[in-house]
Amino acid sequence: MAHIYEEVSRTFNEYLLIPGLTTKGCQPARVSLSTPLVRFRKGEEPALSLNIPFVSAIMQSVSDHRMAIALARNGGLSFVFTSQAIDTQAEMVRRVKKFKAGFVVSDANLKPDQTLADVLVLRDLTGHSTIGVTEDGSPNGKLLGLVTSRDYRIAVDGRDKKILEFMTPFSRLITGKLGVSLTEANDIIWEHKLNCLPIIDEDQRLQYFVFRKDYDEHQEHPREVLDINKRLLVGAGINSRDYRERVPKLVEAGVDVLCIDSSDGYSEWQAETLQWVKHHYPDVPVGAGNVVDKEGFLYLVEAGADFVKVGIGGGSICITREQKGIGRGQATSLIDVSQARDEYFRTKGVYVPICSDGGIVQDYHMVLALAMGADFIMMGRYFARFDESPTKKLLVGNNYVKEYWGEGSSRARNWQRYDMGGSDSLKFEEGVDSYVPYAGKLKDNLDVTLAKIVSTMCSCGATTIPELKEKSKITLVSSTSIIEGGAHDVILKESNI
Repeated sequence: MAHIYEEVSRTFNEYLLIPGLTTKGCQPARVSLSTPLVRFRKGEEPALSLNIPFVSAIMQSVSDHRMAIALARNGGLSFVFTSQAIDTQAEMVRRVKKFKAGFVVSDANLKPDQTLADVLVLRDLTGHSTIGVTEDGSPNGKLLGLVTSRDYRIAVDGRDKKILEFMTPFSRLITGKLGVSLTEANDIIWEHKLNCLPIIDEDQRLQYFVFRKDYDEHQEHPREVLDINKRLLVGAGINSRDYRERVPKLVEAGVDVLCIDSSDGYSEWQAETLQWVKHHYPDVPVGAGNVVDKEGFLYLVEAGADFVKVGIGGGSICITREQKGIGRGQATSLIDVSQARDEYFRTKGVYVPICSDGGIVQDYHMVLALAMGADFIMMGRYFARFDESPTKKLLVGNNYVKEYWGEGSSRARNWQRYDMGGSDSLKFEEGVDSYVPYAGKLKDNLDVTLAKIVSTMCSCGATTIPELKEKSKITLVSSTSIIEGGAHDVILKESNI
């Protein structure tokens, strides 16, 4: 007979936090949102940590190199999606690792024998008005000059005019040498009243641009997560099929952490993948999942997982529960696995972080997830709404939206990322194709969300995430108390915004 769980499977929406004593020390400026990303032993520090407890989902419509750069600059981390060709995923990782705060790898380059017409096409394509002129037209070719909007007049110069005839030649450029610090580069820019400083190596090959306009932006990203070489951290998703070919390319590209992506991680396929990665690349952390109970958590931990993702069927585009009848309420799953994680730490002296994946609807659900034991939260819908996600902004009806589809949908599963014991074809979907309301820039929205989290933590009397887990008081709520918690019995004014 099947084992029947008598407890109700619950969601975040069924809980609220009860305020704790807000001491004078519980001020927003004193709250730390740092959290471990990978396993560590008692008394030691984790090899990788985050400055905010957010990672973006391993999804085509969420996590490419642009999202990875934006999120890492704001303290979190992206796992570049795995449902694509190995080389293109590796190149996305490489682009993140090449990015340095303030140091921009040029994606607007031409050769000197090309024409003004080529300049105009490239400008419209990339949106960049500064174009590096290199010997071979590549981003890292020998720098021969620069073209900016001040170097030509469309009404006067013919479109067939060669770039060599109107570019600012290398002999007239002020450049920085590779290895210069961002502070030194900005000093050169201000001293010589430049808008752009090319950074070259000893062979005059272009490496980066430093722009005057990026100075203020750099000051606005104090939470950046960086490796020992001051490069942004980036993760990548892998699967349990082509990992032998995919992982070496990702490691070569500089990936900091891997994560096996699956709707159900309690499987021998994941254990084999973990063991292979750990044997061949012991210094590369790798997470696994998803699971919803103690047994699944312990299975993956013993197989070598450096963190474990929790949640099946709770994502906004996931229909695994509807299609297959498997899953568990996200809050119940998280509480169960958190208890297993804490017990493992007490008995083994090894702390394995857990990632809550799915079930987040309101911002306060994020605080609940952390209070219930999550070390960090993976989100798809939340990040899919922003400018930095890979999809286009569309006007549907009278509203701007962005496309958002599940990795279990037909649209994503052309890459056959789900391993079902060797089956090459699945006859049903576990995800839908949808839209999400467009929300603007990541940083603008993230700052508001983090302000809410920090304020709630202060109301709970906590200034760190571990303290929040320890001090939180959580209560179940009834359906009528949920209604009571929103605006009610009033006539709301229509917003003009």
